[in-house]
Amino acid sequence: MEIDVPTGTAPADVHHGLHSELGALQGEHPERARNPVIKVVELGWLEFVKPDLDRAERFARDFGFVVHERTPDRLSLRGTWSALPCLVVRRGRGARFVGPTFVAESVADVRRLARWAGANTLPLGDGQAVQLTDPSGIPVRVVAGLDRPAPLPERDPLDLNLGTKPVRVNATQRAPRAAAEVQRLGHVVLETTRFQRALSWYLEALGLIVSDFLYLDDLRDRGPTMAFLRCDLGSVPADHHTLAMHLGPRVGYVHSAYQVTDLDAVAAGGELLAARGYRRVWGIGRHIQGSQIFDYWRDPDRMMVEHYTDGDLFDSSVEPGWAPMSASGLAQWGPPVSRDFLGSKPGPGMIPVLLKALGDETNEIDKNVLKALAKAMAA
Repeated sequence: MEIDVPTGTAPADVHHGLHSELGALQGEHPERARNPVIKVVELGWLEFVKPDLDRAERFARDFGFVVHERTPDRLSLRGTWSALPCLVVRRGRGARFVGPTFVAESVADVRRLARWAGANTLPLGDGQAVQLTDPSGIPVRVVAGLDRPAPLPERDPLDLNLGTKPVRVNATQRAPRAAAEVQRLGHVVLETTRFQRALSWYLEALGLIVSDFLYLDDLRDRGPTMAFLRCDLGSVPADHHTLAMHLGPRVGYVHSAYQVTDLDAVAAGGELLAARGYRRVWGIGRHIQGSQIFDYWRDPDRMMVEHYTDGDLFDSSVEPGWAPMSASGLAQWGPPVSRDFLGSKPGPGMIPVLLKALGDETNEIDKNVLKALAKAMAA
């Protein structure tokens, strides 16, 4: 779907008020690779394994997805826009995240990436794919040449009477309480014990660039511990982040986010989810990095998913911001962030995770990091 984007020069400093006093330190991790292998153009889809596809489909419809394909062992979900189906769920034991699939500009790029990685390309539908593994051990697929389904009907964003610029006269506003109508997949957030290496890999292999860095105040000299990465589309604006990663004791999926048309879709969609017994994690609020209005939920398999609208769009000219990581720095407004969202809610599996991370001398986790992370999430 085409989007009309205002043209003009980028603001002088889109991160005004968010920078650290020092900004980037000398020798700090770069925000982009000088000569990346390729530049992916979007996040295509995410793949999961779940034991109950009927239950997964019920939640998907309530959340606002459209079923693209369904077999006894596979569920493919899409949004209303002309984009690739954004979720693939396969039947299997337990519930787990498999990995993300990114879209390259061309089949030639897929082949170039495969040569760089020493991997083979594989046919996928009418296109080609290459299967890689990032430094965290997460499978990452890159594809090109796939056909996109036609867009589906959806309601238009509501006309809002804004201050001195009313646009709705002699007309009422009656947004339906209905599923939110997911338009597309926006981003995925991953946790890793090998943040620096994983970040370098995504910049070099996929050509992603950083919109914002976060760091731990007590460990400023160790560099960033979270990055919000976007696709480098040159002068074409891209989502503030397509992938976000942060350092932590676990490796894998944190949450994924799906765009809806406006605030009323977020709110009314949330009312429907609550009425059907699903659990809200955190929301409604507005983020700082990315600016999007958000609402987070758990699906029946406890996977966290987000409705969002009104996110930032940056072209390639925007340099990254630098800010300290803290729980209070996650939102401009909204309810206090929940321990469930932060991943700090105590559970029986927490101690083994921490001990495993501390016992691995090849990662970036030590007692000082865990202490600093705990302090930041309590701030």
